[in-house]
Amino acid sequence: MNEFWVFGYGSLMWNPGFPFHERISARAHGYRRALCVRSWYHRGSEAEPGLVLGLDHGGSCHGVAFQVAAEDWPETLAYLRERELVTQVYKERRLRLTLADGRLVQALTYVVDRQHKQYAGALTVAEAIDIVRRANGHSGPNDAYVLNTVQHLRSMGIRDKWLEGVANGL
Repeated sequence: MNEFWVFGYGSLMWNPGFPFHERISARAHGYRRALCVRSWYHRGSEAEPGLVLGLDHGGSCHGVAFQVAAEDWPETLAYLRERELVTQVYKERRLRLTLADGRLVQALTYVVDRQHKQYAGALTVAEAIDIVRRANGHSGPNDAYVLNTVQHLRSMGIRDKWLEGVANGL
């Protein structure tokens, strides 16, 4: 039987938007959660970009894996592509995950494209705070996104000291 898994590392963890029949903590190795994508739509504009999360190279990332039923997979995949590939700043990838119960699975996820013009690279906490404070997009102010993300991560037992540093400076 084919298994269909999706890995969430940001808002997808608490707002997946698709049906699933299993949700479990998971870790992706070789990638880390980073506020490294210049948002031109949801949390900023091209003139005043905001910052949103991306899965970037290096380290490991604690997130959530969702198992999707085979009959729901085509609709789920279409939904995720519409949600995540708005400006093509992410690349669709399948990564090996270690689930909280020890199982190893392959999951679909979205990794930032470091060659894309929206890739912000490594920013200092002060640089990120300055960008986040000023930005506002179709989905609302950028500071609300960062504060909401940190709150949700904490409620799930996930600590991200760098992102928390940004939130504390807002």
